[in-house]
Amino acid sequence: MPVTVNPIKFGTDGWRGLIAADFTFERVTMLAPLAAKVLADNYGDAAGNNKIIVGYDRRFLAEEFALATAEATQAAGFDVLLSQSYAPTPAFSWAAMAERALGALVITASHNPPGYLGLKVKGAFGGSVSPEVTKQIEALLSRPQPSRKYSGSLQKFEPWSSYCEGLRKKVKIEAIQEAIAYGKLQIFADVMHGAAATGLNRLLGMEIEEINGDRDPLFGGGAPEPLPRHLSALFRKIRSAARNEADGLRVGFVFDGDSDRIAAVDGQGNFLSSQVLIPILIAHLAKRRKMTGEVVKTVSGSDIIPRLAELYGLPLHQTPIGYKYIADRMQTTQVLVGGEESGGIGYGNHIPERDALMSALYLLEAIVESGKDLGALYAQLQEKTNFNFAYDRLDLPLASMDVRGKLLARLQNEPMKTVAGKQVIDCLDIDGYKFRLADNSWLLIRFSGTEPVLRLYCEAPNLTEVRKTLTWAKNWANS
Repeated sequence: MPVTVNPIKFGTDGWRGLIAADFTFERVTMLAPLAAKVLADNYGDAAGNNKIIVGYDRRFLAEEFALATAEATQAAGFDVLLSQSYAPTPAFSWAAMAERALGALVITASHNPPGYLGLKVKGAFGGSVSPEVTKQIEALLSRPQPSRKYSGSLQKFEPWSSYCEGLRKKVKIEAIQEAIAYGKLQIFADVMHGAAATGLNRLLGMEIEEINGDRDPLFGGGAPEPLPRHLSALFRKIRSAARNEADGLRVGFVFDGDSDRIAAVDGQGNFLSSQVLIPILIAHLAKRRKMTGEVVKTVSGSDIIPRLAELYGLPLHQTPIGYKYIADRMQTTQVLVGGEESGGIGYGNHIPERDALMSALYLLEAIVESGKDLGALYAQLQEKTNFNFAYDRLDLPLASMDVRGKLLARLQNEPMKTVAGKQVIDCLDIDGYKFRLADNSWLLIRFSGTEPVLRLYCEAPNLTEVRKTLTWAKNWANS
């Protein structure tokens, strides 16, 4: 049976595809110079040079694809800085800004399963380019491009040092180091075989217990996505430490494949998604650090976020899902924190990019300054805002993109009146379909931009209601 090759199309953050089917050397070397040209068209005047950063993660053939990307971009007349090692995607966004380059091309498939690779395009400002820019790249795919009369240069660079130095300056690093040294805080880091490996060690200058730190392109048979089903080793470590250590605080951090998404496990072994971490970060930055700015959430973000924004007198802005929308907002507005349900969190005093290691440092600072476990910090915020809802998400694989199309047509042509026996009050359709229900719970039905997957999100008064609603939505999709 022949393999279907999907067209090159940018999703919520970059283009991704199956290695050797969609994602091939031929297609990457054709696409990279076009992306570089669009970066030059959009940021050339501000950058004042012809420089492109090329980086990569730890996936299968990532170095080889990065080298091919660099050489094709160099042959098109650009001066290329090629990373000499893997590093987090935010490190390459940082390099684009620090080097005053046109932007960065990063070979990564982020949290996707092992068979995928991809190309993320970052702008000169240090963040994901806008949908308008990726549309310009797609538009060039069908147009023949004139050959260049000269080649640019190609040099290697070390991606970690400048990035880590920049992050350290944003937190009270000595206080965190002291808490670790005196046994007041124990840290575990599940880097999921990805690009965050060695990251906390480098930032803190201390040995942190790292889980899944080896390179494994198969990701232990799973995917490098910070979800509970992938974290059995981290749960065991935290719960074992909780039994054996009477004193001191514990925290586990989880980093996705290219270290732009984060989740955590508290000292009692409870999983904390970004729906919990974003509120903790808002409170820490606004209350303890006395920082201000707009809070930016995506349509899938928890309802506790607007309550906290109101509590601290912060403006709130809502976007479709995809960090590029938050990054775009950061370029025009003073933002305190912007975050998405899937783990991407960024800060207005940093590059306009989601950055998991930056988030880990701020969370460590919150633990040290409060003297409290992350779970306890969130419980305090729930009490302050009178918010006790639960949240979960279900990813439902679809048989094909044709099934996806049929479900989308049903959503468009057959408006839902009830969901799981509850009346639909309204529907927000800026990204997918978010149904607000009579008990103030909500269900969001949305399709993946890169895979035949239906994403179902729900927040309800308790976990039983969440599961009931998600089961209803799953049955609706399968019917």
